[in-house]
Amino acid sequence: MLDEARRVMHLRRFSLSTEKSYLYYVRYFIHFHGRRQPQRMGAPEIIAFLSYLAEKKNVAASTQNVAFNALLFLYRDVLNMTLPPLENVVRARRPARVPVVFSKSEVAQLLGALSGTHRLLASLLYGSGLRLMEGVRLRVKDVDFEYSQITIRDGKGQKDRYVPLPSSLVLPLREHLETVRELHRRDLKQGFGEVLLPHALARKYRAAPRDWAWQWVFPSHKRSLDPRTQSERRHHILEDGLQRAVKKAIAQAEIDKAGSCHTLRHSFATHLLENGYDIRTVQELLGHKDVRTTMIYTHVLARGGLAVKSPLDL
Repeated sequence: MLDEARRVMHLRRFSLSTEKSYLYYVRYFIHFHGRRQPQRMGAPEIIAFLSYLAEKKNVAASTQNVAFNALLFLYRDVLNMTLPPLENVVRARRPARVPVVFSKSEVAQLLGALSGTHRLLASLLYGSGLRLMEGVRLRVKDVDFEYSQITIRDGKGQKDRYVPLPSSLVLPLREHLETVRELHRRDLKQGFGEVLLPHALARKYRAAPRDWAWQWVFPSHKRSLDPRTQSERRHHILEDGLQRAVKKAIAQAEIDKAGSCHTLRHSFATHLLENGYDIRTVQELLGHKDVRTTMIYTHVLARGGLAVKSPLDL
C-alpha cells in the first residue's frame, strides 16, 4: 500500500518533503489503531486520530492539517474510498499572530553579519520578497537581468509570479553565476551536469537537464544521489544551511527579535507599504491569493500600534 502511495505521489509530482510527511502520518495512523488495515477503518478512526493529535499531542493547527491531508490522500487517491463528512474532530487552535518584522537598520545589520552565498541569498529573500524555498530553487533561466525581474515558478498554490530584481544585486549575482557556470562546466567534463527537471520535461527534451539555463542558481557544493532515481547529480543547496546562518547572524547583530529567513519576506512587504506602495501591488508581489493575508503587514507601518498616538506622548 505504501509503495502504491509513493507511485501516486510521483505521478502527482509531490515534493520529496511532502512525500515523507504523508508517509509518516499514514504509518502513525496505522500504528495508532493497532496496525489495523486502513481499508477496514474509516471516518470514526480518522476523527479519533486527528483529535488525539490536537488534545494529547498538542500539535499546531498546520501539523494537524498535514495529517488530515495525508489521510485524505490515502483514502481518496490510493484506496479509492469515499469518506463521509468528518464531523466532531477536535481542531488544533491556530493562534492569531502578527508577523515579526525587522526594521531597515536591523536588515542592514543582519545582512552585514552574513557573507558569501548566504548573504546573496538572504539579500534576495529581502530584496525580492521570496519565500525560502523559492530562493533555494531558483533556476538560471528565471533571472532576467534585462528587465530587472525574477520569475517565480510553481510558488505556493502552484502559481507563477514576477518579483523585482534589486539593482544592487545585479553585479554580485552576475559574478556568482560565473562561478556557478564554471562549476557546471567541470561537471559536464566529468560526465555529470544533469539537473532535476520538473514534471516530464527530461523525457520530452533530452538535452535540457544538461542545459545551463535549467541549472540551479544556488547549487550544492557537492554532488549527491537522487533518493528517487539514484542518479548522481548536483542538487540545490539545502535550506537549513541558510536558516542556521541567519539565526547566527541575528545573534551576532544583537537583534532582540525571534526572526528567521521568513522574517526577511515579512520585512520586504512592510517596508514596501512604508514607502507608499499600495497594498494590491504588495499582494501581487507576495503571491497572496487574498488581500486579507497581505493586510497583516499594515500593523507595523512607520508609526506602529495601528497608528495610534499614545496619550503619554500627548
